Amino acid sequence: MIAFLTQPWSWWFSGSMIALVMFSLLFFGKSFGFSANLRTLCTIAGAGKKVKFFQFDWKTQSWNLVFLVGAVLGGFITNQFLSTDEPVQIAQATIQDLSKLGFEAPKSTQPAELFSIESAFSWKGFLLLSIGGLLVGFGARYAGGCTSGHAISGISDLQIPSIIAVVGFFIGGLIMTFGLFPLIFG
Repeated sequence: MIAFLTQPWSWWFSGSMIALVMFSLLFFGKSFGFSANLRTLCTIAGAGKKVKFFQFDWKTQSWNLVFLVGAVLGGFITNQFLSTDEPVQIAQATIQDLSKLGFEAPKSTQPAELFSIESAFSWKGFLLLSIGGLLVGFGARYAGGCTSGHAISGISDLQIPSIIAVVGFFIGGLIMTFGLFPLIFG
């Protein structure tokens, strides 16, 4: 069973599962997105006493909190029990491009130069993670949702603002990849 779970799965399986979840959400009148959980958690913590944005019935979003907990638990279980020691398989050209920026060939799903304890406690790593986190949080709030909400749920629901947001996400990703990333690490 472990061998079956740890092998690479076909693209169509993931696509089918995403479609099944989306049809279910549309059927029940729900929309998907992880950033909505941040608002819910702030409301549970009492932020609604100070800020009107957090004044809503958070219990209507409890299903999304269950999804969040499941994603975190799934990631933990996968990392602890289903991970292999094989490095992530990416193109040799990508490995060469990353090595020019000071990154080693990948040994896990995240580059240690960015996502390790040592990196997080260096000034550069701390600033990158902090500023990046603030920009992602601000961007998700400004765009009215995160990439998963807009790209998966919004486009499935044929919402024009979600299509515009996803185009903006891709443009931002291209600017980061080909403009800012080489400036920061080059």
